[in-house]
Amino acid sequence: MIGWIDAQAGASGDMLLGAVVDAGVPLAVLQDAVGFLGVTLTANPTTRASLGATKVDVSTPPAQETRTWADVRAMLPEGRSHEVFERLAHAEGAVHRIPADEVHFHEVGALDALADIIGVTAGFAHLGLTELHCSTVALGSGTTRGAHGPLPVPAPAVLVLLDGKPVHGGASPHEATTPTGAALLATLVTHWGPLPPMNVARTGLGAGGRDPAEVANVVRLVLGNPLQGKGSAVLLETNVDDLDPRLWPHVLTQLMASGASDAWLTPILMKKGRPAHTLSVLCSPEQVAQLRAVVFRETSTLGLRESTVAKHALERRESTVEVGGHLIRVKVASLDGEVVNTNPEWEDVLAAAQALGRPAKEVLQSAVTKASAPAPPTSGTATTS
Repeated sequence: MIGWIDAQAGASGDMLLGAVVDAGVPLAVLQDAVGFLGVTLTANPTTRASLGATKVDVSTPPAQETRTWADVRAMLPEGRSHEVFERLAHAEGAVHRIPADEVHFHEVGALDALADIIGVTAGFAHLGLTELHCSTVALGSGTTRGAHGPLPVPAPAVLVLLDGKPVHGGASPHEATTPTGAALLATLVTHWGPLPPMNVARTGLGAGGRDPAEVANVVRLVLGNPLQGKGSAVLLETNVDDLDPRLWPHVLTQLMASGASDAWLTPILMKKGRPAHTLSVLCSPEQVAQLRAVVFRETSTLGLRESTVAKHALERRESTVEVGGHLIRVKVASLDGEVVNTNPEWEDVLAAAQALGRPAKEVLQSAVTKASAPAPPTSGTATTS
């Protein structure tokens, strides 16, 4: 099962808690995980902009204390919740320009925030998702109040935590994403982009504290099974008009060697009639940062466009055929069990043609014919005329 977080209204610890409970994780699972803190979780139905949702509240003892990252680290077992707080400590340290161990967490280190992080990580562990996707995250605008006075929104730590992730201001002029929510997303999300191809199984809505007029203040968690043969990929593109064209073959070779699924050039005409090329690179979300760096290092571009696209791939296998005593690898693609494409490896075709002294087109045709021929019946199998 995979999941997708719709964060168009932002994300906070309590919103994510509500989403996992609303999606079917028993509250007892979360309560067991946070029990050592001495806090109590309660879940209640509510509405935001007329949408039904679940609001999870954390009841804590009246005494609260300021904690350093060292204090929090001593309380937490190794695992995802530990990783979330470590990210948070380093982000707050970067903002205040102090070592992470010297960060005093104030609100974030309070028991309710600890419960949010431990409960959310326990909830996602219970779901056992193989992938967790997330939309562009609304961060909010304006100001909020911290322990030492007013802070700009988005909070500085939120921007550090979501560096390199897709974000925008959002519709509501309030704090939409908290540092706790940002740290959870930065740790748990494996892919960023729109709703991936899936058969939807269930949806959970977690409510935030406000009910603003501008947007339904909920996090939506959509769960489902990925569509067979489908997935998401990222398309990187840039227009270049000032690169020596002799460099393009090397650029494409470097991109493929660095993990691109495909890379290609399209001739275009830019403003003032300047000839140029559009460089397109298709890759998995995990390869984006590496391939982005290759484009910037190897070309003269100053920027890239990035978009998420749906990808549908045929089932494929590799076989070999013999032409004139030379083995040629062949990719065989099937649709619903029926072979629809056979593609001999071109380098093998060329090597065989040169060795045999035959035209490459003849060797290619022989390889396709042999690869497309039905397999002979196995011994003991009845055949019909």
